[in-house]
Order: sequence, then C-alpha cells, then structure tokens
Amino acid sequence: MAIAAKSTKIDLERDVLAENNASAARLRRRFARAGILALNLVSSPGSGKTTLLVETIKALRGAVPLVVIEGDQQTRNDADRIAATGAAVWQVNTGQGCHLDARMINGALHQLSWPNNGLLLIENVGNLVCPAAFDLGEAAKVVVLSVTEGEDKPLKYPDMFRAAQIMLLNKCDLLPHLNYDMESAIAYARRVNPDIEIIVLSAQRGDGMPAWLAWLQTQLQKQLSRAPVHYRMRQEHR
Repeated sequence: MAIAAKSTKIDLERDVLAENNASAARLRRRFARAGILALNLVSSPGSGKTTLLVETIKALRGAVPLVVIEGDQQTRNDADRIAATGAAVWQVNTGQGCHLDARMINGALHQLSWPNNGLLLIENVGNLVCPAAFDLGEAAKVVVLSVTEGEDKPLKYPDMFRAAQIMLLNKCDLLPHLNYDMESAIAYARRVNPDIEIIVLSAQRGDGMPAWLAWLQTQLQKQLSRAPVHYRMRQEHR
C-alpha cells in the first residue's frame, strides 16, 4: 500500500511539472515573438532581490520598457516598493504555495501591458528549493546570494544554482563586518555549475551594478535578435 501511494505521488508531481512546462513553453514562444527578455530572480528570503530590482529600474528608467511581477506568500509590500519607482508591477500572492508557476505568470501578464522589445522581471518567492523546478518561460534564472548567508548555499541547494545562468553575490558592502569566505562561495557555485556567471555587487551602495546592467543589455540584445523582423525594426527606429 505504501509503495502504491508513493507511486501515485510521483506520477502527480510529474503531471504537475509537465503541465507547467507546457505553459512555460507557450510563454517562451510569446516572449520571443515580442522581443521580451524575461528573467526569473530567485533567492532565499532577505537576499536583497527587491532592492536590486528597485535600483535596476532606476538605472534603466526611460531606456528600456519593463514590467515587474512580484511573488510572495502574503502582502504587497515589495510590489509597493516597485510601484514607487513608477514601474508597472503586479503582485501575485501564493498563499501557502512556495513558488510561482507558469500559470500564475500568464495570469499576471493579462493585468499588465506587455513590454515589447523590453524586460520582464519576475521576483519569485524567497525559496531556494521549489522555484528551481518550475520553468516560468524565462530566458534565465538569476540567483541572488547575499554575503549574510552561508558560503555553502550552492552545495546545500545545488538544483537552484545548477539551473541559474548567473549568480549575483549581493551585499558586498558588508564584507568588512562579516566572517565570510567569498572565494569559497564562488568556488562552490562553480563546482555545482561550471558555466555560471558571477557578479559581486552591492545593490544598496552601487558596487558592481554597472557589470549587472551591462549583462542585462547584452541579454536584451540577444533576445531582440531572436524576435521577428518587424519587432526588431520597431526597436531600431526608436
């Protein structure tokens, strides 16, 4: 009986992921057609994702069309911080859920104007486990690790760091006050994912932000090059 119950649970999890992946694939095709770069920001709670988004939006204001989807179990505190920058934002509260899924993203986008030839920034629920398994149609997962966390997070949560294209090591302004081995954190991330890009920054103070913004611009250009010709022409004639 226990074996049958376990088998049923595994089959259900596969069905849930298969349905999510199909929805994510549809979103990815729509993003490609519209020249939208969708990024899925993931981390533990308190890593500084929202501050990073606020400072990124300020730096890109007027230069790149963008919208934000905020994921939290409760409150719209982070969405209010984003709205204060003037950016369009939609809050998704997951209740007892520990991650966003493609269906939630699709629903949120019905409430926002699509940023053609622009940027969709998704701040996922603070959690280094479940969001690793759920594709949101994004071009890349951006994992944010702060220096106030353990250096061994990449080893403890390898699926997330393996799924991410880039790691932002945030709050580097606090390093003089911490006993933190930054070299080990970077080495652990590359042990899990040898191809992961890494930028050390402080969203609060601005250190490393030019490198992050340059990475964003490179990814935007790559995404735009995949869009149909009429979208590329619209961008070129701005």
